[in-house]
Amino acid sequence: MVQTTLMTLVTLLLILVIVVPLILVLRLYFHDKQQREHSVLRNFPVLGKARYILEKMGPELRQYLFNNDNEGKPFTRREFVFVNVAGKYNSRMIGYGSERDFEKDGYYVSNSMFPTHREELKILQEPKVKTKLYQVDEDKLFARKEHREDAEIDPYLLTEENRITLGKDTVRHPFTVSGLIGQSAMSFGSLGDHAITALSKGLGMAGGTWMNTGEGSLSPYHLKGGVDVIMQIGPGLFGVRTKDGEFSWEEFKQKSEIEQVKAFELKLGQGAKTRGGHVDGKKVTEEIAEIRDVEPYQDIDSPNRFRQFDSVKEMLTFIQELREVGGKPVGIKIVVGNEEEVENMIRVMSEEQLVPDFITVDGGNGGTGASYFELASGVGLPTFAALPLVHDLLCKYDLRERTHIIASGQLITPDKIAMALALGADMVNIARGFMMTVGCIMAEVCHTNNCPVGVATTDPDLQKALDIEEKKYRTCNYVVSLREGLFNMAAAAGIDSPTKFERKHIRYKEALSKVLTFEEHNKKAVH
Repeated sequence: MVQTTLMTLVTLLLILVIVVPLILVLRLYFHDKQQREHSVLRNFPVLGKARYILEKMGPELRQYLFNNDNEGKPFTRREFVFVNVAGKYNSRMIGYGSERDFEKDGYYVSNSMFPTHREELKILQEPKVKTKLYQVDEDKLFARKEHREDAEIDPYLLTEENRITLGKDTVRHPFTVSGLIGQSAMSFGSLGDHAITALSKGLGMAGGTWMNTGEGSLSPYHLKGGVDVIMQIGPGLFGVRTKDGEFSWEEFKQKSEIEQVKAFELKLGQGAKTRGGHVDGKKVTEEIAEIRDVEPYQDIDSPNRFRQFDSVKEMLTFIQELREVGGKPVGIKIVVGNEEEVENMIRVMSEEQLVPDFITVDGGNGGTGASYFELASGVGLPTFAALPLVHDLLCKYDLRERTHIIASGQLITPDKIAMALALGADMVNIARGFMMTVGCIMAEVCHTNNCPVGVATTDPDLQKALDIEEKKYRTCNYVVSLREGLFNMAAAAGIDSPTKFERKHIRYKEALSKVLTFEEHNKKAVH
């Protein structure tokens, strides 16, 4: 009896292990031989299927196995690891030396022969930031142990004389920041509520920073952490529109009365999508639709420009009306592609004596949750090319002291932030770096609502992977670590605050080791 039962079990096991898979393979074989869509599957069903499986796995294989630490786009493995180490351990320490390819062309910060002593740096280290950091107990190939513990870390804030105030002479309620790094525009809907909440709480814990709502309007999740908020208004007017899609002064006034909302930003353009915004219908839940005043589960395509104004003068008049009604700073977000258009805009500002409180310059290398290939890859100048152009034109028309420049576009490490400041920025915005702090693994499926780590998705099942109470600390640690690194860069350059970076602190090295000042490099590039 026992032997018969055993033989039956073995037979069933063989059927499950051999016969069932064989039947499935044969079904796939004959299906692929008869289909007309894929030529390789028609001629080579088995090998062709293996090819498509490997192709599907390609991004992961390249990221983890085949690309070296300095390869990979839009961020290298080295940069990805940097963000995660800063977020978990509040550390930027490396051993043995940099992996940067020093033989290639590139920007460098010019160090001083007599760097600034740490005690000479103008840093405010109060109040301390209460957070949690990981400590490594064991780090072996097959045995890695670490634990998380409470910690108090220095905030690395600007002292009072170096703080930046938006709208100082133009509005009733100016916005003063004590840190130079904030979160770039990311909408609720493009990101899920778990991600937005974790970012809000983490930034709120760090203090001295801000988060931009993105054009998807102000959500309750942006306000969860008590962080200062810049509310973005895009051409779709989400959050400040009537049922018919027209601008609503009443809705705008209500938003401006919220204490956490410190400023507003009109989005004229975004680096990766100069056509207006897009959110896939699968992401547009009933909650998101209510916040934006649109239909649920329908694709959202906002216009590629505002209908409220058709010229620079009309835009500036609209900005002035917003300032008068809301009483808070108003800026614009632009992508630089045409020097003549940018100069015309700034010339009209000078003629009308109406200047936005800040200008966010987003590089064509900026990111997005969803855009078309041709727009993300071929439209708009990169950040380091656009910044000096805007700065110089503002200086030319004697307007540089009347506004501030916020730079964005792949500025996720202290050295790149320092270079942006030296090239003309006053502050910087970061989006994808902060996405990494809440779990982003660069899967590049933001537009599908299938983010495997629950960041760029509204799917409640996928969002379960994102633990808000865990990730908020990583966001906090990352921004504080960036601020510390920025002060390190300032000390190396011989200045006492990162607000004092200038072009003289930048050098450009060509491949053959010739070193140029930024001005020399710029002149050479023009000619």
